[in-house]
Amino acid sequence: MEEKYRNQVVVIGVHTAKFDNEKDPKSIEKAMQRYELNHPVLNDAERKIWDAYGVNAWPSVGIIDPEGYLVKAYPGQEHIYSDAVRVIEQLIRTHRANRTLNEKPIYFTKAQAEKAAKSPLWFPGKVLADGPGKRLFISDSTHHRIVITDLDGKKITIAGTGKPGRTDGSFDKASFNDPQGLARKGDILYVADRKNHLIRALDLKKHTVRTIAGVGHQGMDLRRGGPALHTGLNSPWDLLVHGNELYIAMAGCHQIWVMDLARHTVAPFAGTGFENIVDGPRLSSCFAQPSGLASDGRKLFVADSEVSAVRVIPLDGQGNVSTLVGTGLFDFGDVDGVGPAARLQHALGI
Repeated sequence: MEEKYRNQVVVIGVHTAKFDNEKDPKSIEKAMQRYELNHPVLNDAERKIWDAYGVNAWPSVGIIDPEGYLVKAYPGQEHIYSDAVRVIEQLIRTHRANRTLNEKPIYFTKAQAEKAAKSPLWFPGKVLADGPGKRLFISDSTHHRIVITDLDGKKITIAGTGKPGRTDGSFDKASFNDPQGLARKGDILYVADRKNHLIRALDLKKHTVRTIAGVGHQGMDLRRGGPALHTGLNSPWDLLVHGNELYIAMAGCHQIWVMDLARHTVAPFAGTGFENIVDGPRLSSCFAQPSGLASDGRKLFVADSEVSAVRVIPLDGQGNVSTLVGTGLFDFGDVDGVGPAARLQHALGI
């Protein structure tokens, strides 16, 4: 909507913190750089705007007309584009006719772009170490590329142009959009291309990139799955290879999915898609933005970020999802202990 209505709509972010450190303006500035925001963000540290507008969920969106009236609210909703465009189009027609619409564009400086250009890495999201090959694979997330170095940090090669996109091809022509999790099997490096909602495969010998799963936009299917290149994914954040199966932490729909690398299919492996912390049979359990994966060969361990938890799933599919650490969406901290006594805060890796 920012792009479509650049002369008619001003976007103002309101940041109402969940965690104490998120109230710090420096933390907010870093987050704006990380997500390449070019609109102003207001620090609502004391929840005054949250309370004034009766907000009770993240994210919430309000549309305010040129005279200052709240015209439409979307509490706790993400998929609002179609309806919001309809409302905005009507407001534009009305306020043009009333001569109350100022269509002079407002520009905000992009200081973060200058900083990003000077930095060798820019908010790297994930790192995968290859001990035998003496390599590090780095998701240079906000530079939209994969950096491969030796174990001393000396550059070997880079995959991606550095500009957001979804182009396959040679390392120097391919493009990514906020790549995150990495997993390697032989000479293939799998990448969770988060904002593209894709899984990409890098051939480390041929220096090529190809898409192996996803359709390039956010998928809403929580139940069925299907052929990998015809099934939408939803913010894949981390990957783990086990045999011929590629496990995917699907943060956007609060599930763990699995890709059969031989059959080229994807399907839900655990989670209903409802954001919560619920143990039990894997397909009736609940997760909350799972963002990190690890395994001991028998169990899949999940960093379940929004509930500040570590969850466990048997890889053979037999048995229940269980929780090692974490109790709820608003239970977090820095506490050592056993079981429910321990606390983490928004764990992203494991």
